[in-house]
Amino acid sequence: MLDALGRHSIIISLMLTVLIIGSFAFILNLPFGYIRKSAKKYSFKWFLCIHMPVPMIIIARITTHTDYRYIPLFIFISIAGQICGGKINLH
Repeated sequence: MLDALGRHSIIISLMLTVLIIGSFAFILNLPFGYIRKSAKKYSFKWFLCIHMPVPMIIIARITTHTDYRYIPLFIFISIAGQICGGKINLH
């Protein structure tokens, strides 16, 4: 059985992993959002800009053994990165 300190360190480790993957998802989506903003809506380039970062985030989640319950959070963070990247591109 885990003592209180052991459980605490596991929770901290999980929170740190989620924070790192979330930051990775956000930063990864910034340039794709920037490029997406200049692409014609629903074009192939637009589609690629939205979907190309997804496999990299999935690989990061799987290699760190992060639970599937965090997928909605990573999706939300990725969308936020896309939106912020689009705001940077003011064309």
